Amino acid sequence: MDYQILALDLDGTLTNSQKQITPPTREALIRIQEAGIKVVLASGRPTTGVLPLARELQLQRFGSYILSFNGGKITDCRSGQTVYNRLLPKDVAKPLFELIKDAPVDIVGYSSRGILSGLQTNEYTKLESTINGLPVIHVDNFPASVEQENNKFLITGNPDDIAMVKKRLIPYFHGLLNIYCSDPFFLEIMPQNIDKAHSLCKLLSSIGLTTEQMVCCGDGCNDITMLETAGLGVAMANAQTAVKEAADYITLSNDEDGVLHVIENFFIVSE
Repeated sequence: MDYQILALDLDGTLTNSQKQITPPTREALIRIQEAGIKVVLASGRPTTGVLPLARELQLQRFGSYILSFNGGKITDCRSGQTVYNRLLPKDVAKPLFELIKDAPVDIVGYSSRGILSGLQTNEYTKLESTINGLPVIHVDNFPASVEQENNKFLITGNPDDIAMVKKRLIPYFHGLLNIYCSDPFFLEIMPQNIDKAHSLCKLLSSIGLTTEQMVCCGDGCNDITMLETAGLGVAMANAQTAVKEAADYITLSNDEDGVLHVIENFFIVSE
């Protein structure tokens, strides 16, 4: 198959355990872009948290894309224009906050200044801060602090507490929000029907490509839909079991240049 676009999850997929792109993988991604292949960095991170890696891979030079907020927003790196944008309903912050405020979890929003922590900042909120290179800003009134437009919220906590909160929220917001775990300690609060696959299909339509021309690589449960949609869905060796079961192919781990292995095996680019 003549694949023309490569969509990559970041944490646990493109980056290694040190949250870095290795030089061989970086060089290969630049090389396929020089040959006309588009690259999409498809992440649950906010756009600002993806930008450093986009610059490292020269996405602006080649007109490749950032898919941030688990599909809530797609940005054309060359023009800086928003290709697609879906926002949370403005009236969900208060009832969401009220339903979880007595639970031992934190709720996170995003702003240009940093990550907004609305309850008790925990180790997982700090992890989200580290991943994105953004400071944690504690806010006393979370619903009032996120009155502006938001692509997603994130609830952080120990896996057992996250599972409990998830069971509480899904029936209440059924038909209004998309609620799922990207990791056992991260509960994503998204607009209804928004995920990586949905937004990638919007992007493909806008640039005249089909899902059959797309390769997607991922390791987490929030990557399953895009792997199932792609012409070739690739799970990392370190992926969760459900992700591997959804994939067409399993590559090496993120600490073994698994993305490089995919490029070398499925993208024919002359030196």
